[in-house]
Amino acid sequence: MRLIEPLLLLTGETASGKSELAVTLAERLDAEIIGADSRQIYREMPIGTAAPTPEQCLRVPHHLVSWLDPYTSYSAAMYVEDALQAIHAIHARGKRVIVVGGTGFYIRALCGDIDLGPEVDGQARARVQREVALHDGEFLHEWLSLRNPQRASEIASTDRYRITRALETMLAGSQTQAKRIHPSLRLYQIPYRKIWIQTEREELARRIECRVDHMLSNGFVEEAERIGVHAPAASAVGYPQAFAYLAGQMTLAELRAMMVRATKRYAKRQATWLRSEPDLTIIPPCADRVAAVMQLLS
Repeated sequence: MRLIEPLLLLTGETASGKSELAVTLAERLDAEIIGADSRQIYREMPIGTAAPTPEQCLRVPHHLVSWLDPYTSYSAAMYVEDALQAIHAIHARGKRVIVVGGTGFYIRALCGDIDLGPEVDGQARARVQREVALHDGEFLHEWLSLRNPQRASEIASTDRYRITRALETMLAGSQTQAKRIHPSLRLYQIPYRKIWIQTEREELARRIECRVDHMLSNGFVEEAERIGVHAPAASAVGYPQAFAYLAGQMTLAELRAMMVRATKRYAKRQATWLRSEPDLTIIPPCADRVAAVMQLLS
C-alpha cells in the first residue's frame, strides 16, 4: 500500500461552495469524501440541506451523506465513530480522504479537540423520545431549563434536535458517569490539515440568496411538508420558516426573506466558531481556490 498523505479537512460557511470544491480536489488528489454536516447526513432532504448532487456523488464517492433516516437522533460521538470507520476503509483502499462540511462541532470532535461527554443509554433515550412525541418544543425547553438552566440558555427553544440530545444526556446522569476517552484523529495519530475557505461577505450574501431561490423553485416547501416538524433533522435552517409558511403565518415573499435572513445568521455563527478553531489554516478569498489549496498541500 502506498503512503497515505495527510487527511484534508475542508470547512467554511454555508453556501460558500465547499461541496464542489471538495469534488474537484478529490479528483485531483485521488481521494474520497466524507461529509461533516449535521443535516446532510439525513436522506430524503437533499434540497433543504444542500446535499451533494447525484452528479457530484458519481464523480467522487461520498460517505456519511444522505444515509440516515431523518427521524433518527444522531450525536457527534456517533459521527466520530462512523467517520473514523470510513477513514480507515478509504485508507485501506489506498485513497486519500477529504472531510468537508460546515458543522464545526463535528470537525472539532473528529480532531479530538472537544470533550463529548458520555454516551446516552437506551432507557434515557426512550423516555425522552416518548416526551418528544407528546409535547412541543416550548415544553421540552422549559423542562430542560428546570433541570439545567445553563445548557437551556445555550439552545434556542425551536431547536428540538439539540434540546432532545441535552435531555437525553441529563436523564442519563452524565455528571456521575466515568469520563470516557473518545476516539479521534489525534488518538489514532492520523495526520490532517484543517482549512477554512473564506468567502467575501458580499459574495457569500449573493450565494445565499441564490441558494434560497434555488431551494424554493425546486420543491423545498414540499420537502419540508413531507419530512414534518417532528423529525430531528427538521430543525435545520429553513425548515422552521417553511413550517410557518405551511401554517399560513407568512407569504411566499416573507418566507424567502426569512430564509435568507436565517441562513445569513447561521453563516455568521459558523464564522464566529471557526475563528476559535484550533490548528486552522485560513485561505482568504481568491479567484482560484483549487490552486490555493493545492499550493498549500504541496
